[in-house]
Amino acid sequence: MTPLSRRTLLCAASLAAFAAFTNAQAGDAWPSHAIRFVVPFGPGGANDLLARAAAEGASKVLGQNIIVDNKPGAGAVLGADVVAKAKPDGYTFLISAAGVISNSMIRKVPYKDSDLEPVAMIGLAPSVIIVPANSPYKDLKDFVAGSKAGKGLHYSTAGVGSTPHFVEGILSTDYGAKLDLVPYKSGGDSVTAVLGGQVDATSEASIVVLPFLKAGKLKALATTWTQRIHAWPQLPTAMEQGFPEIQIAHWAGVHAPAGTPVEIEDKLAAAIDKAMKDPAAIERLRAVGIEPIGGTRASFIQFVNEERARLGRVVKATGMKDD
Repeated sequence: MTPLSRRTLLCAASLAAFAAFTNAQAGDAWPSHAIRFVVPFGPGGANDLLARAAAEGASKVLGQNIIVDNKPGAGAVLGADVVAKAKPDGYTFLISAAGVISNSMIRKVPYKDSDLEPVAMIGLAPSVIIVPANSPYKDLKDFVAGSKAGKGLHYSTAGVGSTPHFVEGILSTDYGAKLDLVPYKSGGDSVTAVLGGQVDATSEASIVVLPFLKAGKLKALATTWTQRIHAWPQLPTAMEQGFPEIQIAHWAGVHAPAGTPVEIEDKLAAAIDKAMKDPAAIERLRAVGIEPIGGTRASFIQFVNEERARLGRVVKATGMKDD
């Protein structure tokens, strides 16, 4: 090796070592000021409440304020686009949901899926299939059979690509339910339609429907997650009732702009995991129908990949599109 080549090689090695040192230092120093969590939905829903719980807990662990910034619109596309285009410096994150995974499958979005990186799972609000309190259907099996017996039943949703839309899609394509979709602008409007008897059923986040169930104003047929709801344990899962393909919830996680340092992503994931395992937080969240989860960045990446495959199958089977 010539002296020039040796010097060039040593110089390159030094630069690489300096870059690694700089990145490590940046990760150690983070966060040096407030962090922003962009919520792509309005205040008060499951995604927003999970974001605020994570922000409160993680800010204590990290020693910096975490600001929750609601940017609703276009089925979570607006908020996701803000984060996809943000500087990947560890100070702007997206509170993601199932729609962030499925949006590019059903509508045009101004960013690529690869522009957002999975960081952490926060928790979920199990979805609950509900009917009016005076409905003749006693469980999910009875409801599906009833839909097949006549002209079908009306099922409201929170719009194209919403979690209720996916629940309906699975019931129809996998189990032959005859359901006439009635889209509304929000989950609240969809539930109101069930309360008023304008439609026969819908599904919505546990945190939204539990007050109505406890007041006897709605009847629950099943929860669509894999486990029973701690705040309403008498309700069987759809899986328990013979519907194994129904595994869906209103979940919230954290995504970062692509290129955010891995050290920062890992540090935030660890802070959220600690916050979601705090006994006081668990008790408070479970009381309102939210199941805190947390976990590692790797476990959330695995969840996102499985969710993308699961939702993609439903999109393909139903031809779900936002016209």
